[in-house]
Amino acid sequence: MHFMLLTSFFLLLMTACSSSVAPSPRSAEILMSEGETFFAEKRYDEAIAAWEKVRERYVSPEMNALAELKIAEAHFLAERYIEAVVAYESYLKTHSDDLHNANVLYNLGVSYHREMLAPMRDQTTTKNALSAFKTFLARYPADPRRPAVEKFMAEEMDALAAHELHIGAYYEKKGVSTAAIARLEPLVAAYPNFSRRDELYFILGSAYLHNDKSELAAEYFNRLATEYPESSYTRKAQKLVAEKL
Repeated sequence: MHFMLLTSFFLLLMTACSSSVAPSPRSAEILMSEGETFFAEKRYDEAIAAWEKVRERYVSPEMNALAELKIAEAHFLAERYIEAVVAYESYLKTHSDDLHNANVLYNLGVSYHREMLAPMRDQTTTKNALSAFKTFLARYPADPRRPAVEKFMAEEMDALAAHELHIGAYYEKKGVSTAAIARLEPLVAAYPNFSRRDELYFILGSAYLHNDKSELAAEYFNRLATEYPESSYTRKAQKLVAEKL
């Protein structure tokens, strides 16, 4: 009887101890493998869940870093770009010199780019996309994705210029020509490839005309007529000048 009690106590003790034993590296490796399987099948939520468990176990810094990277990639491929941004930004903060960072920066820039708002709305995300891609090109100038990055950057620059144009046009419409000029004049030099440059010339010329600066108005209207002879804004400028004569 005494022996049986000791045996029962020993078994209970072993059960209690076993529950506090740390998960083995193999269990984390199995979870990583399961995550890869889910990932290959595009079952991104299940892949993320598996890799989150790997992070919770914290077997090694290297495995945790890989799990973080895979979670970010899963969010990216699932087109959950806000979550991807958060995951990639977090990864870069703790692994700034990682060999995977070309992909991280590229995907971060694309994630920000996909979340860009219309020109009349806040352009913080656009600026973040541009910043990520500038860093990418500075660090990896020979990367084969450079043409794609430059295309993204051109679209972002165009969006930022359009945002400023929207504000400047609003000022001009409200009769605050001085504010319109202050907002729009820097765009001429800063955004030489702006797709709405004809509109920019027209609004600037109009603002200068309404501000009694006819020489500067003539300069922009002449540039408009020379560079964009077929633009509807050229005809509007001609009509506006005729009304002032």
